[in-house]
Amino acid sequence: MKDANRIPVIVGVGQVNDRPEDPLRGLDSLGLMEAALRAADTDAGGGWLSRLDSLAVVDQLSFRQMGPLPLPLAERLGARPRILEQTAEAHGHSPVRLLHEAANRIASGEVEVAAVVGGEALRTAARRAALAAGDAPSAHNAATSIGVQAHAAYRRRYGLNSPVDVYPLYENAGRAAYGQTLAEAQRESGEIWSRFSQVAAGNPGAWIREPASVEAIVTPSPSNRPIAFPYCKRMVANSAVNQGAGFLVTSLAKARAHGVPEDRLVYVGRGVAAHEPEDFLARDGYARSPSMAVSLRRTLELNGLTVDALDFVELYSCFPCVPKMARRVLGWPLEKPATVFGGLTFGGGPIANYMSHAVVSMVQRLREQGRHGLLFGNGGFATHNHSLVLTREPPPAGALPQSFEHQAEADAARGPVPPFVEGATGPGRIETYTVLYERDGSPRFGVIVGRGASGVRFLAKVPAHDTAGIDFLCDGKEEPVGSEGHAVAGPGGDILWHRTSPSTDGRVRSSS
Repeated sequence: MKDANRIPVIVGVGQVNDRPEDPLRGLDSLGLMEAALRAADTDAGGGWLSRLDSLAVVDQLSFRQMGPLPLPLAERLGARPRILEQTAEAHGHSPVRLLHEAANRIASGEVEVAAVVGGEALRTAARRAALAAGDAPSAHNAATSIGVQAHAAYRRRYGLNSPVDVYPLYENAGRAAYGQTLAEAQRESGEIWSRFSQVAAGNPGAWIREPASVEAIVTPSPSNRPIAFPYCKRMVANSAVNQGAGFLVTSLAKARAHGVPEDRLVYVGRGVAAHEPEDFLARDGYARSPSMAVSLRRTLELNGLTVDALDFVELYSCFPCVPKMARRVLGWPLEKPATVFGGLTFGGGPIANYMSHAVVSMVQRLREQGRHGLLFGNGGFATHNHSLVLTREPPPAGALPQSFEHQAEADAARGPVPPFVEGATGPGRIETYTVLYERDGSPRFGVIVGRGASGVRFLAKVPAHDTAGIDFLCDGKEEPVGSEGHAVAGPGGDILWHRTSPSTDGRVRSSS
C-alpha cells in the first residue's frame, strides 16, 4: 500500500515579473524570491510558509553583495526551516536538481514541507550600476561573470569567456553532423524559437509576449545584431530581466490534510542527472552530449514512459543547440513546442532560475490538461544535465527517494578525448568554430577548434582583416567543419588559422 506521507506533490507555484520605470525602486533578488514564494503560498491555499522544513535557493548573480540569501529570506517569510541551502553556482539545471532533492527528502520522511526559489534582478542591477557610473546598462552585464574556469587565461585569449561564446561550438559541429546546410540549420533554430515566442505570447508569466517569425529570429538587423556565429540576439538567452519563481513541495497526506483539491496536485516522478567534463576543451566532441542522452533516456525509462506519452516538455533553451540535441535524443517533433514557459529568449533568461519558471508553467499546464510533463535543465557550458518527470498520476510505491546520479553510465558512453595542446601549429582540420562580433555587428575574429595531424586539439584565430577567411566560416557556401588548413604562429603569441583549398589549376593553396 502506498504511504501518502511519503508521496511528494507540488501544491503551490508562483512567479513575478518586476518592471519598474525607476531602477532605484525595483525589487532586488531577495525581494523577487520573497514575492515568488508568497505567490506560491497563496496558490497553495495559504499558511505553508511558517511550516517550512526546508528552503533551497538558486544562486543569483545580480546582487552578489547580499551574500547567501536563505537565512534572510526565511526571516522575511517568517519561516524557521531546519534545512537552509543555496546552490554553489548559478547553473541552469539547479531548480530541477533542487526539486528532485526536495522530493527525495519528503519521500524519505526527512521533511514535510519544502520550498525551492530563485530570482534575478539583472535589469535593475545593470541600470543602477549605469546610473552610478554614468554609462550604459550593457556595460554592467552580470551574466558575463559565468566564466571559463580551467585554463581561463588561454581560453580568454581566443574569446571563449562565457556560455554565449562556447555554445556556438556545439551549434556548428551539430549542423555538420546532422548533414544540414547553414540555411537548413538556421531554419530549424528559427522554427523552434518562433514556437517558443508563441508560447510566451500566451503566458502571463513570460517577459516578452510578442510572437516572432522565423525570419525575424534568424535574420541579422540593427535590432537583432549578430552575437556569436550563427546566433543573433533573438536566438540567445535574454538576461536583461527581473524575474523570480518558486514552488512548494509536500507529501500527499499533508496536502490533503491542508485541504488542497486533488485536481491541483502534481506528483514528482523520477529523474536522472549526469554531466560533461567541466573543461569544454576536454570533451570527446561537440555534436552530441553523452550525459544529456543518458539523463533524458534514463528518465523516460525510469518512469515507464515513451516520448509519445509526454503531453508537454521543457527542453532547456539558452541557445538553439541545446533543444536541438535534446529533441534528437528524445525524437521530439519539430512541430511541437519544446517549452511550456516560452524559452530563455522570450519567457526570460534569469540565469540559473529559468527552470523554476518552467516548473511553474508545467504545473499550471498539467492542472489544466494532460498527464505527463518532462523537465530538462542544462547548466554551465553544456555541462550539467538534469531531467525529471512531473505527472498527474501517483508514481508507483517506492519510486522515491532515488539516487539520480548516473555519471558512470555517461562516462562509459563517452568517446576518447583528444589531448589539448596550447600553441600547436601545423596542418589540421576544423573540428568546430564560431565568429565573435562587436556590438556594431562587425566581426571581432573567428575562433577555430582544430584537430592536428597527430590528433591533438588546439585553438586558433581567424583575424577580422582576413575577410575571405571570415566569409568562408559564415557564408554557408561550403561546410567549414572538417575543412583543412594550417595553424601558424602569429603576432602577440596568437595562433592563426589559414585555410587551404583547391585552386583553379588543381593545386592546393593557402588563404591568409
